[in-house]
Amino acid sequence: MSDPMRSRASLRTAVVREVLQDALERRAEATGRQALDVLDTGGGSGNFAVPLARLGHRVTVVDPSPNALFALERRAAEAGVADRVQGVQGDARGLFDVAERGGYDAVLCHGVLEYVDDPAEGVRNAVAALRPGGVLSLLAAGLGGAVLARALAGHFTEARQALDDPNGRWGTGDPVPRRFTADQLTALVEGAGLRVGAVHGVRVFADLVPGVLVDTEPGALDALLKLEAAAAELAAFHSVATQLHVLGETRGTSGA
Repeated sequence: MSDPMRSRASLRTAVVREVLQDALERRAEATGRQALDVLDTGGGSGNFAVPLARLGHRVTVVDPSPNALFALERRAAEAGVADRVQGVQGDARGLFDVAERGGYDAVLCHGVLEYVDDPAEGVRNAVAALRPGGVLSLLAAGLGGAVLARALAGHFTEARQALDDPNGRWGTGDPVPRRFTADQLTALVEGAGLRVGAVHGVRVFADLVPGVLVDTEPGALDALLKLEAAAAELAAFHSVATQLHVLGETRGTSGA
């Protein structure tokens, strides 16, 4: 029997992991270094850091939560990659108090921009941590997905409020401080001096499909994963995705 929690987790991360892994493979080939230096801002307990370390990369995770960093340390040890994962307490605004400026082949900024006071500053700091030729992986909450979810739940007034609100919030009880459109995220990336390499919609269908179908129907998880991957690159689905992923590439040389 499949693990329901693992099934749902794979739906949330599969598209981003594949895009990121491909980008790191290209970076490794360009530099001749198989072990790259990765900075994961807001990386929490290591959902991306530990798998990247398993691929042989060195990952520094910056997160404001001591509990998350403790969970990261335990998770990395259990995976046998404790020597390739370092957790440090900090946040995006004071990033260079704990991280090296211009010292990383890739920077992950996942689930961060929703919570910072100044998203543009957060992106600029992430970009400043990159080496020439490095890549930025930016993942943030999508406005359209929230509007669609509230409407399908019958909360039409909240759906309209999210649509009209400058931060994409559906009300005072909304736990997400800010949501983005694909255009807003690409503008932030380009404004920080990067070229947009790709834009993907994440969790286009996964959050709308009843969990019981994914957990119990034979072959449903694999089929849904393939559907998510196929829709991710299509701009028509970016406007209804729960999350949006932007891959930014520096304009400098791609060497070490």
